[in-house]
Amino acid sequence: MSASGTAATGATGQVEHMLRQVTPGRHDAYEQLLHALAGSEVWMLLWQGTPGSPDAQYGNMEIDGHGYAPCVTSAQELAASGWNRAHELVTGIEIARALYPDRWGIWLNPHAPGGGVGIPWADLRRIATGLDRMPAGPLRLSEPAVEIPQFYALLTQNAHRTPAIRSLRRAWVQPAIGSPYLAIGLDLYDSSPASVEAVRAMMRQTVSAVPEGLPVSTVAMSDTYDPVAMWLYAHARPFYDRDAHAAGPGAASHQPGYGYPPAHRG
Repeated sequence: MSASGTAATGATGQVEHMLRQVTPGRHDAYEQLLHALAGSEVWMLLWQGTPGSPDAQYGNMEIDGHGYAPCVTSAQELAASGWNRAHELVTGIEIARALYPDRWGIWLNPHAPGGGVGIPWADLRRIATGLDRMPAGPLRLSEPAVEIPQFYALLTQNAHRTPAIRSLRRAWVQPAIGSPYLAIGLDLYDSSPASVEAVRAMMRQTVSAVPEGLPVSTVAMSDTYDPVAMWLYAHARPFYDRDAHAAGPGAASHQPGYGYPPAHRG
């Protein structure tokens, strides 16, 4: 991992206050920690190099198969850690943007009693793109149990009339904080502005069939960092598949790809 970012000022007291509140099951406290981290700064520990140098690299640690870069939350915690190499001061948003694309998280104050708190890459992505734009994890995902045949019928009909759409999938999403909602996975042939706008128009035409009070959201299947899209690819077959539809009746059960297993050959 290459070190990047610039020194910035920010409030660290709120981060350290929320760190003391986080315990297993306290999703509300953890969410407040993420908000505090987004507006603060951290001291990233450099395993080699100096801030801004081409060979600068953050330290790394592996927990349960996932990678984290260790950091501390204040100059006092830096002194308490006993770290005797270089460090780099960066904002929470800067480090989130730098690390999540490589699926690295950060670990706050690993030297502290209890071992500190880890922020996985999925939550760094939420910090980088806007915490209020994405559901709070960990997410519970399942097949939708809600019966809304009119909505699905209209959605399938309108999708078939929108050439940009390859297939549609669905999931029921229960965030750690907030109301559950129906997620529609959109698999497009391309992500050109024209295609994206055509799909947005299609969804605007379709939401009229959604029952009152049922939240519905969409997710791009091309987003390889989105946990809902990842779950849909692994666990949900399309309820609309243009390619299978074009191939005729019975084709869907044999066509590989988009959740279907490849055909076995002797």
